[in-house]
Amino acid sequence: MYAFAQRKDTRVVDEPLYAHYLNATGARHPGRQEVLAAQDNDGNRVVREIILGPCDRTVLFVKSMAHHLIDLDPAFIDQTVNVILTRDPHEMLPSLVYQIPEPMLSDTGLDQQCALLESLRKRGQDVPVLLAREVLLNPEAILRRLCDRIQLEFDPAMLSWAEGPIPEDGVWAPLWYHNVHRSTGFKPYRPKTDPFPQRLKPLLETCIPLFDHLAMHAFRVTAQAPGCGRT
Repeated sequence: MYAFAQRKDTRVVDEPLYAHYLNATGARHPGRQEVLAAQDNDGNRVVREIILGPCDRTVLFVKSMAHHLIDLDPAFIDQTVNVILTRDPHEMLPSLVYQIPEPMLSDTGLDQQCALLESLRKRGQDVPVLLAREVLLNPEAILRRLCDRIQLEFDPAMLSWAEGPIPEDGVWAPLWYHNVHRSTGFKPYRPKTDPFPQRLKPLLETCIPLFDHLAMHAFRVTAQAPGCGRT
């Protein structure tokens, strides 16, 4: 999202369906009341007026979460160019617990990402899949390939930004965006070295095949090794 926010031809919207998701599921996320107060809770109206509505730039980039699409008619994705970004659950789950201490599969979005990928492929869309690790290993190569796939000219401005928040951040940014607010670009990839939490291992086992399925379709700049798409 921060990369696309640097493009002069692009308007960025941060998770416009978050309040819809919280309202539909009752999920007790940090900052729940602030999100519900700040955003339209009607997901269908958000799709109609924001995602498919008028835009003052050539490109509208909507950052969303796959599980935020709950209780919505998926037909609108036929009118959008869709990209899936996913992260190895070995690295994602230990980070997720800082905001959601007892995560379930639905909190990871991996099952919804797989379902979305298959739905889009059946609809005839050749969906780019990005792995967070690969993006960090070679941001320019991955972003160039992505722009080529979605028929945008690559802009070098996408590779860096000023430290701190951006106006496009959702109201949840102070709770979720600590690392990106300290960044000025894509930080070099650093594998996690802490032992994986024992209590998360059952969820990890459920997540691995879902991530592996997504990883099979992903852009790569490094050789792939067996096991959860990692090298």
